[in-house]
Amino acid sequence: MLLIIDDDIAIQTSLSLLFRKEGFTVRLADGPFETFEIMAEETPELILLDMNFSVDTSGDDGMRLLRRIREQLPNVPVILITGWGSIDLAVEGMKAGAKDFITKPWQNDYLVQSVRTALNLAQSTPASPNRRKLDQQFRFDNIVGEDPNLLDILTTIGRVSPTDAPVLITGESGTGKELIAEAIHQNSRRHRQPFVKVNLGGISSSLFESELFGHVRGAFTDAKTDRVGRFELANKGSIFLDEIGDLDPSSQVKLLRVLQDRTFEPLGSSKSRSVDVRIICATNRNLEDMVSKGQFREDLFYRINLISVRLPALRERPSDIPLLVTYFVNNLKTIYGRPDLRVSTLAQKWLKNLSLPGNIRQLKNVVERTVLLSANDELQSDDFERNLPQMASLVAHDRTAGLSLPDVGSLTLEEMEYQMIQRAMAFHQNRVAKVARALGITRFALYRRLEKFGIPYNSED
Repeated sequence: MLLIIDDDIAIQTSLSLLFRKEGFTVRLADGPFETFEIMAEETPELILLDMNFSVDTSGDDGMRLLRRIREQLPNVPVILITGWGSIDLAVEGMKAGAKDFITKPWQNDYLVQSVRTALNLAQSTPASPNRRKLDQQFRFDNIVGEDPNLLDILTTIGRVSPTDAPVLITGESGTGKELIAEAIHQNSRRHRQPFVKVNLGGISSSLFESELFGHVRGAFTDAKTDRVGRFELANKGSIFLDEIGDLDPSSQVKLLRVLQDRTFEPLGSSKSRSVDVRIICATNRNLEDMVSKGQFREDLFYRINLISVRLPALRERPSDIPLLVTYFVNNLKTIYGRPDLRVSTLAQKWLKNLSLPGNIRQLKNVVERTVLLSANDELQSDDFERNLPQMASLVAHDRTAGLSLPDVGSLTLEEMEYQMIQRAMAFHQNRVAKVARALGITRFALYRRLEKFGIPYNSED
């Protein structure tokens, strides 16, 4: 049973007709008294709650009722219906336990989709995490590992993929966020539709609208033809917004609008277009911390964060390193025509103890570089050390003296960052792409730091 709480008879009628047509049993209430009468008779599967159902339009009545509902029915999902003027209140409602908020005027398809997603997530039960079972149920072909933390993540991904719930993937650079996003799409009902990747860290604010929403001919000086934006390309499929934490405030507002209304206007056009996409975001930054500092919009954070997945760093799952190394080597056998290629047991153990701040991406580079530079078919630990002298010296230093850090208070984090970037630029001869990879950040993020610290660089890199 779906319970709709709203004092507007027109909205009650509209929503009731919509959901009865979709096969739902619907009950209607216009305030707290009727709500608790219905709840005493039967437990609803989901509640649609308007933020204002009295003469007072502050939304306080809606918040009070939400808290009372959550006390009595903590496991029943609640979706708020709100106008733009009460978005801040809707965010407060999300903090109080609501699962989503829909803005007026709503799109019927999107509202029904949101209700079905909330119901699917509430009703699904997690299976015991077992890699073989997971591989039988889902498509996780390119994700390597059997660590319990990873299996928990894959179990969650398996549960949420068939829904249209927005997913936020967090974790350090190189932990495989893009692979997880692809797995969500491949295991969804949209898997035959487009999967569009967008690196927001590499798009300047001046190009943001054109890249994501497209433009029409004549929209700006160089716009000689119409261009289809990434959202339109992803219609009916999924869009992966990587590095969302790098988005500037003005772009955050523009992105929020399309996520709220599922409509956008190409640059230079006054005609709105509708879009049906599944949103998957990723970042290596702490968005909650950014929200508290006013650097990231709270309403946007709650819009993309219905399901949150944190990927563990490679140092948190060292038992998976031999599996990853074997996977990389098996691929390289074919690529480089070396069928007898293998890594010795001792080398596998050595790699497990290696400092890998770049995580899986760095491990892959280490293995491929050693394969390229070594003539041996069985790779030993000294092959890795010999072909990576800078890493060998770091490992030797770690073994004898531990990692040397300045005394607390002698340097600020900003000063340490400045020194590390300077050293990396010198080591890689000012090649920005290599420096960014070595530091585990995007080139766009590195450019910002270089400009901030006044460090010269080659803009053509």
